[in-house]
Amino acid sequence: MTAGHVDHGKTTLIGALTGRWTSAHSEELKRGITIRLGYADFTVKKCPKCPAPKCYSLEEKCKHCGSAVKEVRKISFVDAPGHETLLATTIAASSIIDGALFVIAANEKCPQPQTIEHLMVLEAAKVKKIVVAQNKVDLVSREQAITHYKQIKEFLKDTPYSGAEIIPTAANSKLNLDALVDVLERNFPTPKRDATQEPLMYVARSFDINKPGSKISKLVGGVIGGSILQGTLKIGDEIEILPGVLHVKKERETYAPLRTKITSLNAGGEQLKEATPGGLIGVGTELDPAITHADSMVGSFVAKPGVLPQPRLTFFAQAKPLERRLEKISEDFNIPNEPLVIGIGTATTVGFVTSYKKGKLELTLKKPVCVKTGDVLAVMRRNQNRWRLYGTAQVI
Repeated sequence: MTAGHVDHGKTTLIGALTGRWTSAHSEELKRGITIRLGYADFTVKKCPKCPAPKCYSLEEKCKHCGSAVKEVRKISFVDAPGHETLLATTIAASSIIDGALFVIAANEKCPQPQTIEHLMVLEAAKVKKIVVAQNKVDLVSREQAITHYKQIKEFLKDTPYSGAEIIPTAANSKLNLDALVDVLERNFPTPKRDATQEPLMYVARSFDINKPGSKISKLVGGVIGGSILQGTLKIGDEIEILPGVLHVKKERETYAPLRTKITSLNAGGEQLKEATPGGLIGVGTELDPAITHADSMVGSFVAKPGVLPQPRLTFFAQAKPLERRLEKISEDFNIPNEPLVIGIGTATTVGFVTSYKKGKLELTLKKPVCVKTGDVLAVMRRNQNRWRLYGTAQVI
């Protein structure tokens, strides 16, 4: 996942590596910021003759010796928003990542407010390793870049990431990206996944891929995209999606579970017969595409029928505040029905504190989520008219 302050170049850096611009939503393009989770697959290509880091290439041939490069592996990037009011989306993304590319712009003093917030999100998600891209070094002098480098080292000194490697980059001109890929390869080896367990997938995006004016005979079912955490999904498998689709009956909102079959599997433009954990997968289904259009299924959980815990609107959780580095947030919840932003899996919803005693919260949510005892939630609270990351809460 990419993390970092708004407008520090996260989306541009992913675009330089993958050739894909992850901000595709109309409002994102208009405002020039990332609002929804974006993702892109990156194929690591390596020259068999050149030494590291010059051996890594973004093209089909090595720019140094002209040799044909070999594909080593694929890395999936999740591009999360940087703006503080969109931090809940970043919290939701943390559940499907193995490591983080932390982007910090060299033309602004480090740390910026969301630089601190994003680092706290990574700590809360127990992300073990990060790599720092010191971006936009082409906009500053050599002396300024060195001073900024020292600021980054000081910022990370008392965190779990004090030893993180820092690589200077310029995303717009694709400067030093071979060195960045080399560091990503060394720091983030392909993790071992358990493909023998019951499959579980978090939905990060959903689409209607039918073009306007398509003939009825040519229509295909809705597509859900996300990350498989465990198990294997195959074409033809029956799956259950929870909490499901929203129904409004007599001014009362309810959610009905969905069951459908997998009609296709796609990863990075390649059609698959089965998909295992790791990377981001597009799953074609028999669902009415009206259900899946415009990311309407984001936050859902996918598994075999009968495996997932039933969605819940009310449960108890033990709150655990994070150490604040900017401002103090009260650790008590004494305001009746205080609203919170809750992140679990890829779901983000609003909850209300209906009772509180010694760190034990009773939460009532506006949208149900699938939770079980031991699950960890991210909690955001209002502070000085802004949403701030308070900490985590464990379901009890």
